[in-house]
Amino acid sequence: MNNETRSELIVLVSGERAGESRLSSRLREETTARVRSISVDELETVLEANCPVGVVFEIDDPDVLRDRVDLVRSMAIDLPIVVVPERGSEALATAALRGGATDYVSAGSDEAVARILEPIRTTGRSARDPDGDFRRILANELPDEAFVIGEDGTCLEARFRARSEGLYSVSADSLVGMNLTEFVPDETAASLQDCVDRTLRTGNVQSIEYDLETTDGCRRFDARVVPVEEWIEGRRAVIWLARDITERANRERELRSRQAQLETLNRINAVVRQVIETLVDAPGRDAIERGVCDQLVESELYCGSWIAEWTGNDELAYRTGSGGATEYLSCARETTSSSDCPFRRAARTGEIQTINRILEREPFPHPLQGAAREDGIRAAIAVPITHNETTYGVLSVLSGRADAFSDSEQTSFDLLGETIGFTIMAIKNRQLLFADSVVELEFRINGGETFSFDISREYGCSCTLEWAGTTTGGRTYQFVTIDGIDGETALEAANEHESVEECQLVQDGTEGCTLELRLRDSGVRTLTNHGVTIRDVVVESDVGTCLIEVPQSANVREISNALGRVYDQTELVARRDVDRPVRTAAERHDRILDELTERQLTTLRLAYYGGFFDWPRERTGEEIASSMNISPPTMHQHLRKGLKTILGEFFEATATSE
Repeated sequence: MNNETRSELIVLVSGERAGESRLSSRLREETTARVRSISVDELETVLEANCPVGVVFEIDDPDVLRDRVDLVRSMAIDLPIVVVPERGSEALATAALRGGATDYVSAGSDEAVARILEPIRTTGRSARDPDGDFRRILANELPDEAFVIGEDGTCLEARFRARSEGLYSVSADSLVGMNLTEFVPDETAASLQDCVDRTLRTGNVQSIEYDLETTDGCRRFDARVVPVEEWIEGRRAVIWLARDITERANRERELRSRQAQLETLNRINAVVRQVIETLVDAPGRDAIERGVCDQLVESELYCGSWIAEWTGNDELAYRTGSGGATEYLSCARETTSSSDCPFRRAARTGEIQTINRILEREPFPHPLQGAAREDGIRAAIAVPITHNETTYGVLSVLSGRADAFSDSEQTSFDLLGETIGFTIMAIKNRQLLFADSVVELEFRINGGETFSFDISREYGCSCTLEWAGTTTGGRTYQFVTIDGIDGETALEAANEHESVEECQLVQDGTEGCTLELRLRDSGVRTLTNHGVTIRDVVVESDVGTCLIEVPQSANVREISNALGRVYDQTELVARRDVDRPVRTAAERHDRILDELTERQLTTLRLAYYGGFFDWPRERTGEEIASSMNISPPTMHQHLRKGLKTILGEFFEATATSE
């Protein structure tokens, strides 16, 4: 380098190729000195021909930087050197630091230009203090914690960022001279010392995460450990650069927790779905309940499962159970009638009851709580088995997970409880439908608060149930014939009654009528949910008579109690065994054919096979009438009469309540 007076020139080394950069533009705006952008290969030539006031490196490669800084120092020891990388790294900072750079600042920093110009404008920097520069770079540019640690674990230098100083009960300066074992727990110190040893042994940058107790609680740090080529204070050493990643670690932990919950929920849903699929083929209620309990505990998610039947007298009777929680299941057989148990609350309210952290909260009566502790049960759920507001029992499921039953998991079990209830109801109906003999029960009801009782009491009329059913939305329909009152009066009374949601006059007369009613609640609905066939219901002079059929295996007491919860004064007055005539499908087919005329049968066949009932229709009524050489009104008359005959055989012969 020429020994001429230093010219007002700032050399900007921008990489392998020279070119304008955003930094060079910013420098020209802030200084009167010339700014010249060059490549790394041009540096030596430019320094030989000029005497610049400073050199700025825009280089991200630590090896290239180290080589070029050494070149500058060999040609001009007192020349200010500022490293301004675009991306930056711990290795690059170390290369700048140990090579004798004046400053190290990120190109994206708002104060980058000011930091470049400051040492250039400062006079008297010919005698430099590398250690002082090292301290300043540690304090200002590196992460939250920066240390120089000797190979024996002794802290040779320490700096905390200003934002981090309040987290520590000791200052950075007081750590100098202390060993790792003196300011972090032994287990953490051993882990950190292993990382130092590995860094020095391999010569490569190492990474490590660790926890430290601070004034703000336990915080998580991520460190890069960089080997130092020169010995410091007569020993090998590393630069330890640590960032506080507590917030990031918490977010990652939360994401992992959510992922684990999602995976668990998927497994739970798969178990519940598999259980539901098997319900379709179950031959009876006992098989349903055993299958549900067995399949739930086949998964490691649950350690026990059992079902109790709601008997109707505010009592639960243990039916079946499965799982490894043998002590608890054995105890449950004896405590189902306890008023303090969650499964009793589930049966009484029809709502799911969950109990998490059982061992800490101790929500069970003493015998069950002790059994739960012995079997390691930490959570339980009690699921009412219901269908259309009729409770058949309670499914209880046990788990060793402390917070097993989240809201999502409860939703799955709610669906399972409803599905079991529906299947039990369907089995009851199936047993009744295919039974060769049934039990006929006759009930007498002395007074009630429903529409039929109120209107018979007020007008002295009689009400006869023609048909009743329930929609998928849970509303009950009834077709009721009322004798002794005209349709207008009956319709007005129905519209004003609180138990009637909607009503419609179907048939009218001066001495009688038929109403279609949509009811909020009904004893008829209660009976149909227990799988009975309603043969006759008549209410006259505030007294009701109800005749129903049930299977031979039916729990008569349960049905009587269920009806008694709707009508307070209910009495079973007769019980009779009835043999049913067995009518085969062929016999029913022949009976229908005998009742249809030839014209009706021909019309039905042409309409069915011709696509009249398809949508859109393949053939119109006019086309079918033309093929029969009759008028369209005549064809529709034959069609309606034929359909009425078939539907009458189905509805009137079976008289099955839906």
